[in-house]
Formats: sequence, C-alpha cells, structure tokens
Amino acid sequence: MKRKSEQEEFEEEKKQRIWSHGEHWLRGEMVGEGSSGSVFLATPKNPRKGEFGSMLNFPGLMAVKSAEVSDSESIRHEAEVLLDIKGCPFVIERFGEEITTSEEGGDHMVYNLLLEFASGGTLGDLIEKSNGHGLPEAEVRRYTRSILEGIKHIHKFDYVHCDLKPENILLVPNPATSTGSFMAKISDFGLAKRTKENYGQWRGTPTYLSPEALNDSEQEPPSDIWSLGCIVIEMLTGKSFSDLKPGCELEYFHYMFDHVCTPKIPAEVSGVARDFLKSCLAMRSCERLTAEKLLLHPFVVRPKPLKEARHTKGKVVCSSSGYADGSKPSADCHASSAIVRRIPPPPGFEILAALV
Repeated sequence: MKRKSEQEEFEEEKKQRIWSHGEHWLRGEMVGEGSSGSVFLATPKNPRKGEFGSMLNFPGLMAVKSAEVSDSESIRHEAEVLLDIKGCPFVIERFGEEITTSEEGGDHMVYNLLLEFASGGTLGDLIEKSNGHGLPEAEVRRYTRSILEGIKHIHKFDYVHCDLKPENILLVPNPATSTGSFMAKISDFGLAKRTKENYGQWRGTPTYLSPEALNDSEQEPPSDIWSLGCIVIEMLTGKSFSDLKPGCELEYFHYMFDHVCTPKIPAEVSGVARDFLKSCLAMRSCERLTAEKLLLHPFVVRPKPLKEARHTKGKVVCSSSGYADGSKPSADCHASSAIVRRIPPPPGFEILAALV
C-alpha cells in the first residue's frame, strides 16, 4: 500500500481540525462526502437548561452535514427548504443549524446542518444488496407509498425536488411497527426549486431526469413523478431503468428523447405495477398523474380490513380511463392521434416513433 507523503498527512490533519464540535453537540466520525459537503455522525452534549433550551431537544444520534461557509450555499439552501416544508413524516427532519470555527480558531468557519440520522442507509444501498434481483413487490409498494407522501407534501409547498433518486431516499426505523421495518424519507434538497422558477438549465442526475428537463430545462412537479417511476423500476428489477452501458454520454439521453422514446417496462412486473409505471413515465408531462392521484392507485393503496372490504366496491385508477375520483386527464393530452410503429430499441429502451 502506498504511503502518504508528509504533505498529504499535513493536509489531512489540517482538514480534520476544521471540523470542530458544536455548542450543544459532539461531532463523530465522517460517514459520507459529496460535492456539497461532508456528513458526520453527531451526538448531543449533556442536556442542560438555559436560553437555548429549545435547541437541546436532540435525539441520541444525528447526522450533521457540514461545509466551509464559503462553500455552503447548497447546504444553506437545503436548510431553508426543509424549514419551509417542515412537518412531514416522509421528509427527513431538520434539527437546527450552527456555524462552528476550527479548534485552533482562525478564519476557518464551518456551516453545519443537523439532520435526522437514517440507520437503514439509503434506498440505493438496499437495491444494491438485491444483487440485481430487485425487492419484493410488497416492499416496493410500501416504499413507493412513503415516497409519494413525501412528494405530495413537497409539491403542496410549491417546491420541486429536482434530484429524486435511490441515493436520496433514506431509510429510517418505522415507529409504527415493532418488527424492525423501515420507512422511506426524502432527503437532499440542495437542488430543490420553487415551481415556475426557471434556472435556464436542468439540475439533478441525468439518469432520473424527465424528457422535458433534459430537452427544455423544464422542471416542474411532473418531473419529480418521472423520477419516481425510474426509482420504482429500479426497486422492482434491481437495475437502473435505462440499463445504459458504462460510460454512455449525456448526448445519448437527448438522442433518445428527441426520437420519442419511453422506458421499457420489464415484462416480469405485475399488471398493477405496469399501470402505475405508465402513469409516472408518460412522455408528455401533462399525462403523468400527480402525487395525490397516484396515492389512489391500487399499486400503493393500503389494503382495507376484510370486513370493510366486503361492504366497499373496489375502485381502480387506470391511466387510460381516468382516476379513482372520476376525473380525466387534461383535454390537451388527447388533442392529437398517432399511428405508432415499433423501431428496434437500444438496450433497455422501447423506442416509439409517432407518425402524426
């Protein structure tokens, strides 16, 4: 193993000295590092009453996302979004923020965002553990329902997440059960934007972006629904929905969407899962169901107790015939008719060329 040079060791020690403890919490080991900052474990100091008593209501273990103040714009934005949308059990909880200085003082100032710790890791970790086989459909339905509840809440406050993917879905112990099961919570709001807010370019991870995001830099609530469809396919199959070859260039995404392509829905998924995915992955954003509508879909609706089910007629949400509440897709989605012919698809995709 290559030995670190004295300069490398010095830089590493210098970096570690930047990450000091907070006023009411202790910084633990680093558990992750990304472009927006570093993530550490954190524990509360001995509780004591005082002026900041309300800040001391910390859980026994937290995550703290940290970056030098000069590079903390993304984390600060995330803190602001989480404060605006607080109160949803399906969005990761924010406990507070604090600026710390290095142990040696000086001009090293660090911005810290204290967050709920997800002991179950990420949904991406769980999918990876399936070794390409995917998760049981019952489990996929449960996680999908949690993610949808989170998306519904985010959209209610006029935000678009813009970067939904398995790595940004955290798994937290479900307090409603004693079986050790986890619930999904949406995290990482550094790229979130207000609806109708236009940045002039797309933001997020290309593999999970909608056609209108990649082609027109348009990211509104339906874009998050497309990303959800990609995540559900990944949960069901254990593979990315695009099934792209390693090293595939971003231009290939543009080529596919310019040629009216839709993700190939795996043949092995159930009929109800297939209908749900069609409602998420419609090429035209106006044809995708909202989070609120999707929560009425049989794929995610909670099973009713047997007695209640005997006296209630089942309602089915179908993307082609309408929604459970009787409403229909918008009229402009059906303004034109097309004859469709099949073209041999690239790996993992079904290409549809529309001849109007």
